[in-house]
Amino acid sequence: MIVAFSISPTTGDETGGVSEAVAAAVRVVRESGLPNETNAMFTNIEGEWDEVMAVVKKAVDVVAEVSPRVGLVLKADIRPGFTGQLSAKIERVERALEQA
Repeated sequence: MIVAFSISPTTGDETGGVSEAVAAAVRVVRESGLPNETNAMFTNIEGEWDEVMAVVKKAVDVVAEVSPRVGLVLKADIRPGFTGQLSAKIERVERALEQA
């Protein structure tokens, strides 16, 4: 499965920035060893249901250490029997674009 998620603390720095808390969450994801990528809006992680959700929970817990309230947006692509889709999905789109 691939999960795209975004974690936001309800409190930020003096400018409203939340990059420090978000960085702590991304660090948890990267240290998990699961395939992942981070963009301007979401972090994507690929793996089996239990391992992915455990990483998301740990990332939320890390943000909760610095904020009394945490928002989580999560979208999942559950496709049993498929792995490596974090990059394979992009490769299929790129091939389709080259053909156009």
